[in-house]
Amino acid sequence: MTAPHRTSIRVIYGDTDNMGFAYYGNYMRWFEIGRTELFRAWGVTYKSIEEKGVFLPVSEAYCKYLAPVRYDDILVVDTRLDTAVKGKIKFDYTIFAREEEKPCATGYTLHACMSPDGRVIRPPLFLTQLIREHNGSVSQKDREP
Repeated sequence: MTAPHRTSIRVIYGDTDNMGFAYYGNYMRWFEIGRTELFRAWGVTYKSIEEKGVFLPVSEAYCKYLAPVRYDDILVVDTRLDTAVKGKIKFDYTIFAREEEKPCATGYTLHACMSPDGRVIRPPLFLTQLIREHNGSVSQKDREP
């Protein structure tokens, strides 16, 4: 598991439903922001990955909703790459309300690597090297027991 990357997001009015809670589908968008910013913090962008002929479509997604969030809440998306998964790329997420220490949601997305013509491919060397480079940055306190 790589060290976490944290991204802050404010819940806008358009993110909420008639009850004033964040609409459940927005969590997947917030997960996407988390993984995009994780890559950016590592010095790459989705665009640069795609320019190398690699696409990362989501093949599986999961979210467990633990506590509601509302308009104008500031969320922190904690994103980690699960390095135990081979052949695919898995991101784990925890979303916190900034004022709270307990999570509002947890989840993951699993990504295949695809060529521009839609064929599933093995993760390319540049991605595996990037992951390996950042895997060593996990501190002892971030490791699971």
